[in-house]
Amino acid sequence: MPGLARSLRRQRKLRYNYAMLSEFDLIKQYFMRPPGTTVRRATLGIGDDCALLTPAPGTQMAISSDMLVEGRHFFAAADPRKLGHKCLAVNLSDLAAMGARPVAFTLALALPSAERSWLAGFSEGLFALADAFECELIGGDTTKGPRNISITIFGEIEPGHALRRSGAQAGDDIWVSGTLGDARLALAGLREELVLDSDALAAAAVRMHTPTPRVALGMALAASGLARAAIDISDGLVGDLGHILAASGVGATLDVDVLPAGPVLATRPLSLRRQFTVAGGDDYELCFTAAASSSTRILALAAAVATPVTRVGRIDVTPGLRFIDADAQTLELRLAGFDHFTS
Repeated sequence: MPGLARSLRRQRKLRYNYAMLSEFDLIKQYFMRPPGTTVRRATLGIGDDCALLTPAPGTQMAISSDMLVEGRHFFAAADPRKLGHKCLAVNLSDLAAMGARPVAFTLALALPSAERSWLAGFSEGLFALADAFECELIGGDTTKGPRNISITIFGEIEPGHALRRSGAQAGDDIWVSGTLGDARLALAGLREELVLDSDALAAAAVRMHTPTPRVALGMALAASGLARAAIDISDGLVGDLGHILAASGVGATLDVDVLPAGPVLATRPLSLRRQFTVAGGDDYELCFTAAASSSTRILALAAAVATPVTRVGRIDVTPGLRFIDADAQTLELRLAGFDHFTS
């Protein structure tokens, strides 16, 4: 009886998909890579109580951690493959902001259940990006609980070359990479804060779900010595630039109307473009400062790594952040970056 046979096959498939996985089975099936499938950076990787990393001679380790929590940083129905990409991308963006070369990362993963289809998609997205940057998974932890993804990433950089937040000087140009605001526009559409047609939402959501970490640009800026201060734009330009200003003891004037809006946001009204480029969040672009005299070299360096950059303001002696429009007139904007406890 063909109908009964199909029903039994579906039942067997469902039992397989939701069969209980032990912690070690989960790790072995979805997160241990077969020999020869990835670049091996660790002296000792997954399998013991600790991994062992041996920095290349003459380098320092750059280390960063980020946590993504369901309901706070991503929707419960988020595509697992895209989520795998994003959770590593946000950590790679931190390395980019320091100018470090990616080496390895650990993954701590809490899941409400060990669902095979979710794990397969998540690990596929995670490793596709990891392989693109030759960044090896070397350990971590898994447990049952509310969905929570925490990654610690390790990079290498020559001593004295790391890009810091504290090096901006009065007279510096302020630059940003790529475009801003489409990720925030997509979030507004998904939250129904504004109406987007399906094509516009899908196009903007690419930036929200699969950001591009600017590792090549960060490494080139660090190696060249052209950038004086840098940060990645994760919580909105106004908030993240504010960290540079505070660490460097300076102020800034931001040319709001030259901020490079994402292609979808660029079609929206001026007021919305200003709001989402200045304080959108989830962009994962780089903001950096450099001497005004180095602008030609900055543009050439950015072109060499195929990453567009835009000069968007200047560093001032006077503390605080000021906004001007296309006519150099002062704008009174009351915008703040994302805060993980108050936003």
